[in-house]
Amino acid sequence: MADHRTKRNVAENTYQTSLTYKEKFPVGKVKTIISEVLESRLANQTYQSDQSSSWTREISDEVKNRIKQLKLNRYKVVVQTLIGEKRGQGVRFGTRSFWDPNTDFAASETFSNENLFAVVVAYGVWTY
Repeated sequence: MADHRTKRNVAENTYQTSLTYKEKFPVGKVKTIISEVLESRLANQTYQSDQSSSWTREISDEVKNRIKQLKLNRYKVVVQTLIGEKRGQGVRFGTRSFWDPNTDFAASETFSNENLFAVVVAYGVWTY
């Protein structure tokens, strides 16, 4: 009589808890994207308070869409933009986050002309 034992498939754990070098958030590329967007959008602009909110939204969306074109697997991308008028004042911009320093990254760039300044920060938060 034939032996009819059932074979058991053994599945290995595929849950990834760390990144390879190639999977890490490309901070240098993202900084270049931010600089290009800021330069193209604000180079010849003068500060207009009624336009600044739409500019921040448009800049944030463009930066986010260009980062998404890099096809970064498992990264949630968050972009924050600040635009202000230059009047000889100083400005401090700070953020605080709770994240994993091995997998989560931030890239920031600033822009300034005679009339305005802008700061853009792009966060790449890796989803487990």
